[in-house]
Amino acid sequence: MKSLFQRYLLPGFVFQSVVIAGGYGTGRELVEFFLTHGPLGGLFAVVISMVIWSAVCATSFEFARLFVSYDYRSFFTHLLGKGWVLYELCYFALLLIVLAVIASAAGTILDETFGLPYVAGVAGVMLMVGFLVFRGSGTIEKVMATWSFVLYGVYIVFTAFCFLIFGPDIVSSFLSGEIVGNWMVGGVRYAAYNVAIIPAILFAVRHIGTRKQAIGAGILAGPIAIVPGLLFFIAMAGQYPQILDRPVPANYLLAILGSRTFQLIFQIVLFGTLIETGTGMIHAVNERIAAGYAE
Repeated sequence: MKSLFQRYLLPGFVFQSVVIAGGYGTGRELVEFFLTHGPLGGLFAVVISMVIWSAVCATSFEFARLFVSYDYRSFFTHLLGKGWVLYELCYFALLLIVLAVIASAAGTILDETFGLPYVAGVAGVMLMVGFLVFRGSGTIEKVMATWSFVLYGVYIVFTAFCFLIFGPDIVSSFLSGEIVGNWMVGGVRYAAYNVAIIPAILFAVRHIGTRKQAIGAGILAGPIAIVPGLLFFIAMAGQYPQILDRPVPANYLLAILGSRTFQLIFQIVLFGTLIETGTGMIHAVNERIAAGYAE
């Protein structure tokens, strides 16, 4: 069972852990790319993103298996030849942006939710990222997989809680059938800007041994990564269109639910997702350095 989990499910959980970051977790990205197209249009866009993620993950996992390329440098050396360095330049730019975003989000969460100094959140998330990266791939895989189950549980409870409070609004929002703009473009845009991190999570593909496993893991990665976002999207649809202008949709919904205990739990889980994203991004650089050193 451990082997099946590592080969078919682990890559998807690691992908989801790195994708979620601050925007997905707070709901802001889900609003920008999906809900702006209306409840029904946004739902279609979510499906488009899932299909693209599955297709690209399946292709990438099999490519990595064939060429035994489990770090982004060797992966793109086989794919682009000498042009691989272009990806690294873009990746380091993305890395700086992502680290800045998660550090800022962590500081804000501890400040607004727990009343702790902003710098405590920034230092705390970076220390945890450093600890996990120091521990290596094995620990990172275990932590990301475990936290993904925690995340799923909290998001399921969150969505159920929203249905309990304003379920009729959620249902009527989807029954209205509102579609705004080109929902397909929204789905493609969201999927496209996130597939850039797939080479960063290839360390989790080492357990795969056959083409069937690679393609199966890739197909499953799409649903695994998008389901928490889909649950969040469904909950937000009940507050459409007023939620579109909210800077942090999650806080807006949590305020409506009115449970301080659940708000604290949700913010703790969100803080953990920031650690996961930072860890995955930095660990990819370590894997690239290790592969170069081994050569």
